[in-house]
Amino acid sequence: MVVLDWLERLDPGTHRRIRGLRLVTAYGIAAMLGLMPQIAQHAGHNVTLSVIAGSFALWASVSENRANRWQSSRDLVLFCGSAGLGALSYVVLVRLLNVVGAAGLELPLVSGAFCVGYFKRFTPFSAGIGSQIFIGQLLAYNAGLRLDDVDVVVIATVIAMVAAVVPRLLSGPAEHPILAVTTPVSTDFDDWLPIEFIMGLQAAAAALVIVALNGEFGLEKSSWAICACTFVITNSTVTTLARIRSRILGTMVGVPLAIAFLPLAINAPLLVWAVAAIAMIIYAMAFPERYDIACGAYAFALIVTLAVSGEHSFYELAARTWETVVGGTLGMAAAVLLRPLFSRHRKSPADP
Repeated sequence: MVVLDWLERLDPGTHRRIRGLRLVTAYGIAAMLGLMPQIAQHAGHNVTLSVIAGSFALWASVSENRANRWQSSRDLVLFCGSAGLGALSYVVLVRLLNVVGAAGLELPLVSGAFCVGYFKRFTPFSAGIGSQIFIGQLLAYNAGLRLDDVDVVVIATVIAMVAAVVPRLLSGPAEHPILAVTTPVSTDFDDWLPIEFIMGLQAAAAALVIVALNGEFGLEKSSWAICACTFVITNSTVTTLARIRSRILGTMVGVPLAIAFLPLAINAPLLVWAVAAIAMIIYAMAFPERYDIACGAYAFALIVTLAVSGEHSFYELAARTWETVVGGTLGMAAAVLLRPLFSRHRKSPADP
């Protein structure tokens, strides 16, 4: 009963629970299609294709925020296409930069981090485009894709488009869009530098420092740190700091809970996948108002799925915690030191 009351407070009307089910369904459809021999034979990497297609569909569904199902379908197609474009940009940049080593291969992610910060300034749709470009790059980096793997990216993008659109058409008016919260900002400097450029610069600068640290010291999972410093940047320094605090706190709760499920990941993988799906539904319910709960739920889902996929190293899995702290700290430094953005409070006639 307590759990049901908590769910109702978090998600009155069950609208976001339906959205969460759609996210999980989109991922499942895409992952299943990617494993089909008739499709995978054209790409040559069925497991990689499955993971990339599923992730494209999942995060496109997270970014989509329309009330009309046809507008939603259009946005989902564009978001999946943006993720594919991001993955293609990664493999092209790797070839053009001729980078080597773990840190060098992360260098193209800096451009994606800039896109996240830059496009977040405008509308929820543009924020989704920027996020998907970075996610596409990140997935290509994690999968070790190169220019020869363009066919994998193209097929994964098409699969993701289908897998993301079908559940949205079926959910229809049962979902309500999440209202975006924008914060008017000003700077204590001249306004010659656009705010969106400052946001992109903050995210890119923090990501670049992480790439440099990885090259110098060899971070365990530096891409997680890059994610942490990238997605916390907002158009207000105060809001950015609040998001960093929420992300760190949520991750510090979600990761230990996930590690406690390690025995089940070995002996009952199907149960663990079901629990991960529930965690993603909670993520959809909590985001964006309860960013701490959302981050904790996602950290939990990420760790348990890594564990059930064969990663059983405690050190590797626990790295999610300190890499998030590293990324959050550098994101905080970038937000404070690189032209900080402060909220502008407009006085009404009744204000003193």
